Amino acid sequence: MNISRNVKNKIFSKELIVPTLLVIFSFFADRVSKIYAIKHLMNNDGYSVNDFLNFDLVWNTGIGFGLFSVEANITYHLISLLIFIVIIFLFYLITKAKFTDKILFSMIVGGAIGNLYDRLVYFAVPDFIDFHINQFHWFTFNIADIFISIGIILIIIKDLSLSKNEKN
Repeated sequence: MNISRNVKNKIFSKELIVPTLLVIFSFFADRVSKIYAIKHLMNNDGYSVNDFLNFDLVWNTGIGFGLFSVEANITYHLISLLIFIVIIFLFYLITKAKFTDKILFSMIVGGAIGNLYDRLVYFAVPDFIDFHINQFHWFTFNIADIFISIGIILIIIKDLSLSKNEKN
């Protein structure tokens, strides 16, 4: 009981309220978009928005952008376990990081939880956003992937700019 109260007090502390809300927001934005995509794209050939964007449901059994796609076997479950461990580690980093890093890690965690949820419920992640230029199609992705990618890209940019400033 006391441990539960301590965890709840830590999560809803002033320093963690914004990161916690961002994790919740990114998870629910992802869930709502996937539910909508599954409902409307499951039994059709997709929807073309314009010359560069299609919505087309693809079930991804791999990791990000369909890499290492496998059937739901021991490898799939080990990848899912690894993702869970990374999420736990990121939660730890959120509690120890500076505010900017808390925000960036929270974007990654919210997206990762969204994709892990799908891996556990559907044994695959529904991807549905398809950007393309003529016949060249980027990997099909979802809202969780957007949060994860933006978080990672901003961490890299922040770290590169900090290391550049330290050299000067």
